[in-house]
Amino acid sequence: MAEYLDLGSWDLCCASNNAEHHTELNGTERLIVRRGQSFTVHLLLRSGGYEAGKHSLSLVAETGPQPTEESCTRAVFCVSEEADEASWSATVSSPTSGTLALHVQPAPNAPIGRYTLILDQFGYRVTLGDFLLLFNPWCPRDAVYMDDEEALKEYVLSQDGIIFRGSYKYPIASAWEYGQYETGILDACLRILEVNPKCLRNPAEDCSARSNPVYVTRVISAMVNSNDRDYGVLTGKWQEPFEDGVSPMSWTSSVGILQQWHQSGCDSVRYGQCWVFAAVACTVARALGIPCRVITNYLSAHDTNQNLVIERYIDERGQPINRTRDSIWNYHCWVESWMKRSDLPDGYDGWQASDSTPQERSENVFCCGPVPLKAIKEGQLDRKYDAPFVFAEVNADVKTFMRRPDGSTDEVISSAFIGQKISTKSVGSDLREDITHLYKYPEGSEEERDAFKRAEHLNKLEQHKDVGLDVKIKVSPSMRKGCDFDVFAVAKNNTSSDKKCRLIFASRAASYSGILGKDCGFKDLLNVELPPGGERSVPLRLNYSKYCNSLTEDNLIRLLVLLVDRGTGDMILAIRNIVLENPEIKIRVLGEPKVNRKLAAEITLLNPLPVPLSGCCFRVEGANLTGGTSITERLPAVVEAGQEAKVKVYFTPTYWGLRKLLVEFDSDKLGHVQGYRNVIIGK
Repeated sequence: MAEYLDLGSWDLCCASNNAEHHTELNGTERLIVRRGQSFTVHLLLRSGGYEAGKHSLSLVAETGPQPTEESCTRAVFCVSEEADEASWSATVSSPTSGTLALHVQPAPNAPIGRYTLILDQFGYRVTLGDFLLLFNPWCPRDAVYMDDEEALKEYVLSQDGIIFRGSYKYPIASAWEYGQYETGILDACLRILEVNPKCLRNPAEDCSARSNPVYVTRVISAMVNSNDRDYGVLTGKWQEPFEDGVSPMSWTSSVGILQQWHQSGCDSVRYGQCWVFAAVACTVARALGIPCRVITNYLSAHDTNQNLVIERYIDERGQPINRTRDSIWNYHCWVESWMKRSDLPDGYDGWQASDSTPQERSENVFCCGPVPLKAIKEGQLDRKYDAPFVFAEVNADVKTFMRRPDGSTDEVISSAFIGQKISTKSVGSDLREDITHLYKYPEGSEEERDAFKRAEHLNKLEQHKDVGLDVKIKVSPSMRKGCDFDVFAVAKNNTSSDKKCRLIFASRAASYSGILGKDCGFKDLLNVELPPGGERSVPLRLNYSKYCNSLTEDNLIRLLVLLVDRGTGDMILAIRNIVLENPEIKIRVLGEPKVNRKLAAEITLLNPLPVPLSGCCFRVEGANLTGGTSITERLPAVVEAGQEAKVKVYFTPTYWGLRKLLVEFDSDKLGHVQGYRNVIIGK
C-alpha cells in the first residue's frame, strides 16, 4: 500500500536554479526558469525516505486564471525514472539523507508566464511555490533555439547595445541600455502580456497562446505603442513641443520607460519615436527569452496605399507639396526576433522582422510582423505577417512630380534609392554590421529582378529615362554644429550639345521622419551653362546664424537640387540629408572597476557654439552600474563659447563584465548630446 512522505519543508533552490537557467541577473529571491530545461526543488523530510514502489508522487503546474490540460495551461505529471524532453516530467534523487530532490522539466513548448507548482500525494496537495517560466533559446526543442553561444550573449543576455541613427552616408552609433535584468523590468514585461487586449477579452485563450513566440512577438509589437487606446507602453510624437512629456531624444534606456509605465498603473509614457519603440520592444523580447536585435533601415519608405511606389510632389521652386501620406524616413528602426515558423512552410525559420512603431494597422491593430526576412528578400508577399509593408520599406520605388500653377503635373527624374545600409550592432563589438543582404539581393542582379517579379513590383522592372544631365550633392568632410560650412550642387552635361539650365539649390531643417521645417539657405540660378561633357559646382553656404534657430532635435538638414533643362524642359532632382555633428563627450573612469566598489567618472564636453550655454546638465546611467536609475548632475554656471562643461559622477557596479556607461548632455542651446564608454567590471 502506498504511503505519504513525511514532508517537513521545501526549498525552490532559487539561486542555483536561476544561475543554471541564465536568469540570476533577475535576482535570486524567486524562481525564474526556462522551458525545456529541468530545475530542482528540495523536499526536506522529517523522517524516512523516498521509495519508488512505496511512494507515488505527482506534480501539477498551472498558469493563467482558468488553467486546463486541454489549453496546455495545466500540466499533471507523475515522478518517473526518466525525464521526458518533449513534455512536463519529473524525476527524483536523494542528494543527502533526509532530502529528496525533485527534478522538474517543463515542456519545451509550454506557455510562458507565472506558474504555481503543486505536489500531490493521493489527493494530499501541497503548494510548493510560484515560479516564472520563460522561453529558452538554449534548448534545441524550444522554438527560439539559437545554436551560437556568442550570439546568445549578444541577443539575450546583453543589457546594452548600439542603435544606429544619423544618415546612410554618416551612420551615428548611439548607445542604449536595454536593462532587461534590472529590478522590476521582468514584471513590467509580464504585465504587458497580462493587460494586452487579447488577454483582457479572453485570458484563458491568451495564456495558452503564449507558448508561441510568433504570437508573443505580435503582442509585443502591438503593446509597446498606445495607438489602439489600450494599455500600450509609449505614445508616439514626431514634432515638438514635448513639454507635457519627455522628448524622444532624451531617452537612452528602456528601464525608466518600463518602470514609469508599470508604476503608474499602465499609463502610457510620453513620448517615443521609432528607435525608442524598437529599443523597448527589444528589451521585452530579451526579458521573456526571445533573441532580439534592433535594426536600422536608412531611407525607409512608408507606403500607405500598398502600390510599392512613394509619390512625392514639388512646386516650381522645388518645395514639397503635401498631396500624399507616403513618406521617406531618413532612417527607421524596428526589431528582428529569432524563432522557428511552424505556421509557415519549411525554410522560413530564423530572423523575423517586427515593428512597434505605429504606422499602419494589421488585423485592425497597430502592429507589424513578425515576417521572415527570407520572405522579404524573395518577394513572397503572401507570407505572414505584413510582408507587403516591410517589403516596401526596403524596396519601394520613388516617383517625383512637379505640380504647375494650372494644376497639371510633370514627372521629375530622380535617383532615390530606398533601403540603404540596413544595420545592426555586431556580435561582441560596437561595430556596425551591414545586413542589407538579408533583406534584398544586389541591385541589378537576376535574383533581385526575380524577387521583384514575384512581388509584382512593376515599377522597379521599368527602364528609367536618361536625359544626359546629372546632378549630385557633395558636402564638406566636417559639418559640426555651431560652424559655418559649404555644401555643393554638382551639375554635369553628359551629352554632345550645349545645355542651358536653371538650378535651384534649397536647404531646410528636417526631422528624421521626413517632416520639413524652416529654410536654412536658398539659391536660384536662372542661367547655368554646361558645355558638352562639362561640369559645374555650385556652393551653398550654411551659416550657423541662419540654421541655429531652424534645426529640429534631429540636427538634420535636407538639401535639394533641381536642375531644369531650359531647352527640353527635362527636370532632374537630387535630395540628400545631412546630419550636423554634436561635440564629443569625453568620459574618464577613475579607479579600478570592480563589483561593489564605488567608482568616479570624470565627464567633459567642449561648448562648440559661438554663444554661451546655460542650464547645463549631465545625465548618467548604465545597466548594473547606476542601480536601475539615472544620475543627474547640473552645472551652476554658464559655459562660455570654447569652454568645457565638466562634472564628476559616482556610481557602484553591481555585476561583473563589460558594461556601458551612458551619458547625455543637455542645455538651453545644445541638447541631447549623447556619448558612452565601455567599462570592464572585475569580480
